[in-house]
Amino acid sequence: MLTFSGVTKRYSEGGEVLSGVGFELHAGDLAFLTGASGAGKSTLLRLIPVIDRPTRGQIMLDGVNLSKLPEHDIPGIRRRLGLIFQDFKLLHDRTVFDNVALPLVIAGFGHAEIARRVRAALDKVHMLNREKRYPVSLSGGEQQRVGIARAIVHKPQLILADEPTGNLDPELSVEIMSLFHEFTQVGVAVLIASHDLGLVSSMGGRLLHLSEGRLIEEAR
Repeated sequence: MLTFSGVTKRYSEGGEVLSGVGFELHAGDLAFLTGASGAGKSTLLRLIPVIDRPTRGQIMLDGVNLSKLPEHDIPGIRRRLGLIFQDFKLLHDRTVFDNVALPLVIAGFGHAEIARRVRAALDKVHMLNREKRYPVSLSGGEQQRVGIARAIVHKPQLILADEPTGNLDPELSVEIMSLFHEFTQVGVAVLIASHDLGLVSSMGGRLLHLSEGRLIEEAR
């Protein structure tokens, strides 16, 4: 599904952030990307939806070379991905329903299909009874669940999560991670950047560790 081959990312001012990174991710994989702050975890994740591009190397997603993807093809690639952020990135003037519906509205789905998919996604994260609420009235854990529902509503093949439990307490963090594990059971690949080694070690899955720009897959 996803293959990094010799991927290097260098910034003119900050130097080399990633150096010769290589790994593969397959359907149904759960993988954790770990490393100290500034190790390059977020940089690596940004390369997959082509928010940024590598300096050298190749990134393939189902046979498509993301490293050389034309600008007009980027939206199509992003529709295959579900993106989840530490700070939720919800629209506070929209209801829970409308936040989750946004990717489908942009993609041009009809009203009936949007309603069906949104409610199915909210039900999956146990937030169906909150669809008319606004984000400001929700707890941090509830807001993250809405963010996850928005990420899965268009049925992505790969979920990318950047520190998704960074603002949550330990109990909620375990609940959120358990949701990601459920998604892998239906063939969705999940790649999670996290600095919480205690939580990561309790979850199983693959462990990809970044140190000084280089990636090492650690045995469990």
